[in-house]
Amino acid sequence: MFTGIIEELGRIRSVERRGEGARLVIEARAVTSGTSEGDSIAVNGVCLTAIDVEKNSFAADGSRETLQRSTLGNLRAGSFVNLERAVTPSTRLGGHIVQGHVDARGRFLSATEHGGSWTVRIAYSSEIARYLVFKGSVAVEGISLTIAGLSDEYFEIAIIPKTWHVTNLSHLRPNDEVNLEADIIAKYVERILTVGASLKDEASRLTMEKLEELGYK
Repeated sequence: MFTGIIEELGRIRSVERRGEGARLVIEARAVTSGTSEGDSIAVNGVCLTAIDVEKNSFAADGSRETLQRSTLGNLRAGSFVNLERAVTPSTRLGGHIVQGHVDARGRFLSATEHGGSWTVRIAYSSEIARYLVFKGSVAVEGISLTIAGLSDEYFEIAIIPKTWHVTNLSHLRPNDEVNLEADIIAKYVERILTVGASLKDEASRLTMEKLEELGYK
């Protein structure tokens, strides 16, 4: 689990294709501190397992599903990536609960500066639309952000100078794809309501015959 508070802006050293997957080697200094083989690190919001951990780099493997679902398959040597280590019991939850499981890809549309801060506009697909609400949380490239504006085709987020300079948002160009993860709480609420309604409907259709079949005689 992660908080969406980016610790470091890393850089892709190499991408090695391995069948339908790939191995990424990422230059980093902060997130490698205290990290052991097998620990989780979020790379642009995708939870990956760190291997070959060194002082200034680590490697991670991406499966076919990961490359297809996220934008990691678009990374090349020199690409900048947002990095965050998994939370510990003593971690401050400065953002929101981020699992590192990408729900959909979005598109970076624009960034408008307002005297040091920025308004960033992100296009989203229908598969994630129902989880997006005004003033709600969303993870973009692994960054915990608050939706400041919402339309049927895009949402807007307000970016402070700190976030702009320590993440890869400042390196994005119009139409670049980005990883999106909806708030897990919204998904659980939807599931509870959906399954709850289904069970209620099923219960309302109980008959004496069905009860006898279940052993109630």
